[in-house]
Amino acid sequence: MGYKILSAEPLAPQIVKLEIEAPHIARKAKPGHFLIVRLTEKGERVPLTIVDANPQRGSVTIVVLEAGKTTKLMQNLKPGQEILNCVGPLGNPTEIKYYGTVACVGGGVGVACIYPVARALKQAGNRVLTLVGARTERLLIFEHELRQWSDELLVSTDDGSRGHRGFVHELLQKVLERGEKLDLVYAVGPVLMMKAVAEVTRPLGIKTIVSLNPIMVDGTGMCGSCRVEVGGQMRFACVDGPEFDAHQVDFDLLLARNRRYLDQEKIAMDTLVESGHQSIKA
Repeated sequence: MGYKILSAEPLAPQIVKLEIEAPHIARKAKPGHFLIVRLTEKGERVPLTIVDANPQRGSVTIVVLEAGKTTKLMQNLKPGQEILNCVGPLGNPTEIKYYGTVACVGGGVGVACIYPVARALKQAGNRVLTLVGARTERLLIFEHELRQWSDELLVSTDDGSRGHRGFVHELLQKVLERGEKLDLVYAVGPVLMMKAVAEVTRPLGIKTIVSLNPIMVDGTGMCGSCRVEVGGQMRFACVDGPEFDAHQVDFDLLLARNRRYLDQEKIAMDTLVESGHQSIKA
């Protein structure tokens, strides 16, 4: 028996929001948790942040960016279809408490990933400033959802089609320059974006947490594929994270490790495209 797709909503080009029937995960999921899906018996295992959970409906929501063969197949999933495996919640949840003023920074599909954290931090009484960025306006997602839980929401696009022209870490710099005293910065997005955020906050000693998504296989600490270097020590993102102190993460090593299978990923994608079977049965 598989896991049924309850809804599938395209959010932007190559980005889809999926609601999956998984009551055992929905009952226990907290902000910061992730799950691992496998579409078919021979499919790869893909880690994805739990963006929302509905225990009453027995469902969890994920947002998927097309980045390879499996995520491309997931773009075409339809309500009523089933995927083979959905395992979670995995990882450690975000430490939600009252900090004071918090900046939640999201880049790309990471904008969806900061949503459950921003909501929980606001519910805990914090003043929440939300900063979101994308390459272009068409790729901005979860803006409406985040605005509901933000005292202020600022937008940046690389091409200037919406909001600040430039990168989202530059928005963070502007917030600090106007005199905001931040007690916590929480960031999710591409590795280079999270590294840039860390360099903005490091000189000021602002506590900064990032959620890492390295290459991962089993998600239980057995395979070691997701190892990252934090504070000079090896950590497994799946069981020690996925959240870490941004000022302690070796982002350059993380970038290098994430490129390990680029050739194999390209072969898999090319084979899929050439086959013309871009469905879950492929």
